[in-house]
Amino acid sequence: MLPNSKVDLYAAIRRDARTGMSKRALMRKYSVGFNTVQRVLTSALPEPRKKMRPRATRLGPYKPVIDAILKADLTAPPKQRHTVKRIYDRLLHEHEAVDVSYQMVRAYVAARREEIRLQSGKGVVEAFVSQPHRPGAEAERLRRRHSEAGRRAGDLLSVCVRAVVLGQGRAPTR
Repeated sequence: MLPNSKVDLYAAIRRDARTGMSKRALMRKYSVGFNTVQRVLTSALPEPRKKMRPRATRLGPYKPVIDAILKADLTAPPKQRHTVKRIYDRLLHEHEAVDVSYQMVRAYVAARREEIRLQSGKGVVEAFVSQPHRPGAEAERLRRRHSEAGRRAGDLLSVCVRAVVLGQGRAPTR
C-alpha cells in the first residue's frame, strides 16, 4: 500500500533505502521516477509547492475603466452612483466588452469599491480596541454585586439578575 502523503512517501523511501534496497527497486515499489528517489535521499522534507502564475483575466483591459467609474462615483450624489448593472452596460456599449460576463464585473466591483474608498480617505478603517480585562470579567463582577446586595439586606430578597455577556472580540487572555 502506498503512503497517503508526500511526507509519508519520503519517510518510507528513506526507510527502505536504509535497509539496502536499490534505487531501481525503490522506483518500482513506490511508482516514482529516478529524480524523485534522488530528491528523497538528498533532502529530509519535500520541497514546497511551486506558486502558480496568476492567469490573465478577460476583465484585465477594462479594470482601469471600472476604477475610473468608481472614483467618479465618490463625488456623485448617492442616487447618481453606478450600480454593477450600469457599469456592466457601459462596458458593453461604450467599450464593446462582449467577452466579459456580469459575474466577473460584479466580483471585481465588490472587491474594488471599498479599496477605492479607503484610498481616497472616505472609507471606514478597521480598528481594534484592546480590552484590559479578561473575557467575561464584567459579567462575573455584575453577578457578584447582586449577590452581595442580597446578603446585606439580611432578609430573603428575590433579586432579578440580568445575565450580561460582553463581547470578547479578539482580546488576548491573560
